Amino acid sequence: MAHEDWTVDRLHVALPHSASRQQLLQDVNLTPIENLPAVLDGWAAAAEQLESARPLIEAARAHMKVRGVLPDELEARDVTAEVLDDAEPRRERRNDRGQGAA
Repeated sequence: MAHEDWTVDRLHVALPHSASRQQLLQDVNLTPIENLPAVLDGWAAAAEQLESARPLIEAARAHMKVRGVLPDELEARDVTAEVLDDAEPRRERRNDRGQGAA
């Protein structure tokens, strides 16, 4: 899907987990308008990566169902640090929003 074909609704549907869908909606609702295009571009890029990985994911599911193990060519690796690094800018923005007048 071309980058310009994404809408907030299509992004929402493309995300596989409720937590990521909720984060998308939070980002859209709380991002200043001038920063919104960049935020949406980031979400579109993530959705495109998921869409491109879908055939591999489906093949792995089918292999697992038949053989009970993942295919040899799929190596498991811990990506926790990468996910946390990617989420850091969003966490910083969320913390900035919490610094309202008290």
